[in-house]
Amino acid sequence: MSRFAVALRSGLAAAALAGAVLGAPQAVASDVPAVAVSAKADATTLALAEEDPQATAAAATVCGTGYALNKAIPLPLGTDPDLRLATLFSYTNGGKGCAILDNNVGVSRYMYLKVCKVDGTGCDTDTGNFTQYAGPVYVSSIACAKVTAKMGTSSSNLSVNYSSDYVFPCN
Repeated sequence: MSRFAVALRSGLAAAALAGAVLGAPQAVASDVPAVAVSAKADATTLALAEEDPQATAAAATVCGTGYALNKAIPLPLGTDPDLRLATLFSYTNGGKGCAILDNNVGVSRYMYLKVCKVDGTGCDTDTGNFTQYAGPVYVSSIACAKVTAKMGTSSSNLSVNYSSDYVFPCN
């Protein structure tokens, strides 16, 4: 094929691609809402927020306005983040907290999410079969709030069974 034919073909392909992008009302990177990330976020949280800004922004939107990403935990623990079944997101807004358990398998699963104040009171729970996420669940005082996240094919067949005091800051 001649250089002219290659150049013409490349030009036509570029024009077709530009026409498709300009003519389609699809989201582009600049359309993804920016999510505030806490200055205390760890390296895993920063990496997950950068890797999947749409999921991070979607979870923050579910919590409401003014929430900043505090922590993102790939679950089950110890799993390569690319192979995770779920992601636990915690967001803070002043002294209030919000948690979302994101379903990363894309099919309906039993999910359970609970957050409580450090003294075990003021708990908020969401449970059921979900294809997208469990939550949001809220806590009015985030200091060392306890979080429990479960996911599986049923409540008695869990692939994720996580509990922690360290999803929200303890200061």
